[in-house]
Amino acid sequence: MKEKEEERLKLLKKQENELHLKGFKNICGIDEAGRGPLAGPVVIASVIMPEDSMIEGVNDSKKVSEKKREKLYDQIINEAISYGVAIIGQDEIDEINILNATKKGLTMSLQELTVKPDLIIVDALEHIDTLGIPYESIIKGDAKCYSIAAASIIAKVTRDRIMREWDKVYPEYGFEKHKGYGTAAHIAAIRENGLCPIHRRSFTKNFV
Repeated sequence: MKEKEEERLKLLKKQENELHLKGFKNICGIDEAGRGPLAGPVVIASVIMPEDSMIEGVNDSKKVSEKKREKLYDQIINEAISYGVAIIGQDEIDEINILNATKKGLTMSLQELTVKPDLIIVDALEHIDTLGIPYESIIKGDAKCYSIAAASIIAKVTRDRIMREWDKVYPEYGFEKHKGYGTAAHIAAIRENGLCPIHRRSFTKNFV
């Protein structure tokens, strides 16, 4: 590993290392993908990484290329002590709103873990049900904390794979490219074709 990358990872792990020194052993990072798109689910991932984990390239998923994320996804889930993923679909998002859907998914992802965390660190969410486990909410946590960054990659890759499958069902919308986000091309496709079943009605009412 190059010296520059090693220093970056050490900085990304600084906050968690301080928590380990306070006696927290299994620290669970949580992040989501898909709060903003016009279509498809929101995906929430929880992951507990080994204290000495230093996977080269782990970063906020938005700063990592799609090809690199796929590779990191395999490395992360193979090295993780435990991880859990929850998927909340567009109909439930419309029913309970995206914030509540994200919070519900967070709790569901924790229920998938096979090891109980001592502490949860989460990217900018508060007033959440962590099953009685203490948590810290960290603004821009996916760019500041190694475990949250790892969770962001699991969530992003999982969601991208789902949207690529939906692209095969509804190719006229271009989901493979924009993954449901509100790009100009996506909005134009909605205006031309109308909504499909995976569009979030609460997000797209201004486009039809």
